[in-house]
Amino acid sequence: MAAVLCPGSFDPPTNGHIDVIERAAKHFDQVVVAVIANPSKEPLFSLDQRKDLLVDVLSHLDNIEIASFDGLLVDFARTRGISVIVKGLRAVSDFEYELQMAQMNSALLPGLDTMFVTAKPNWAFLSSSLVKQVARYGGAVDGLVPPLVGKALEEAYRVSPPTEHT
Repeated sequence: MAAVLCPGSFDPPTNGHIDVIERAAKHFDQVVVAVIANPSKEPLFSLDQRKDLLVDVLSHLDNIEIASFDGLLVDFARTRGISVIVKGLRAVSDFEYELQMAQMNSALLPGLDTMFVTAKPNWAFLSSSLVKQVARYGGAVDGLVPPLVGKALEEAYRVSPPTEHT
């Protein structure tokens, strides 16, 4: 069975993420959506919340597994016996960063390949950071994230609204 990893922080999952995962699911037997617990970032949603959101928004796909990891992606890939990573690219700036990551991952785990999926034009501008910024200030994120994620964002910012700096 050919399995691939689609790693990310998914804080929150956007329609761009969903598109890349759906496209990977068409070409591979199994897609492991690997949510990273990145200690260098302060996510809006907990690891469990991000996993739960992904489980819900990807429930229409039967060849998806949602997992989480901390540490190196190559170690997670090694323990799963997976030799392919699928990453989405929005712009040339993404490519430069992702190319370095792909080369490092390959150096750390020879035989680990990274395949890039270009963003569809309607998602090329979309990032979790921008979605959070819009939602934080009450902007509409309809059409940028699945409805369930939009509700989660609304709730998160209702609980802890933005503060002004003086």
